[in-house]
Amino acid sequence: MPLPAHLTLEIVTPDRALVQEDVDEVELPGTEGYLGILPGHTPLLTGLQVGPMWYRKGGEKFYLSVAFGFAEVLPDRVRVLARIAELAEEIDITRAEEHRRRAEESIQAARTGDMDIDLERARISMIKALSRIQVATKARTRN
Repeated sequence: MPLPAHLTLEIVTPDRALVQEDVDEVELPGTEGYLGILPGHTPLLTGLQVGPMWYRKGGEKFYLSVAFGFAEVLPDRVRVLARIAELAEEIDITRAEEHRRRAEESIQAARTGDMDIDLERARISMIKALSRIQVATKARTRN
């Protein structure tokens, strides 16, 4: 069986479908680390971590921030079912910076003994904010 020329990429959240396109390459944050996926990839199912994701069509890369969920990889298709996903052009960097600052304050408060702060939740908020900032910055500097 010949290798497929492209991958059909589908990215959906509980709220909406974000992407359904034929692409050349995908990179996503799996639970065991980042996965690079090309047409003909071995089938697998992985959980998603919080982090940047990108896909390439020809010479152009498109960036997203994703958080939690699953990805199904087949030789000719990648399906991403994310709890949260945001296209780079939709990210408000000022708002993401504010979320980062608040998460940082919560982490500091938890470390100094504030029992009302959930340290793990604050840590995840920090990672999500940093991912959003990284994705938005990369997308804006690529052009």
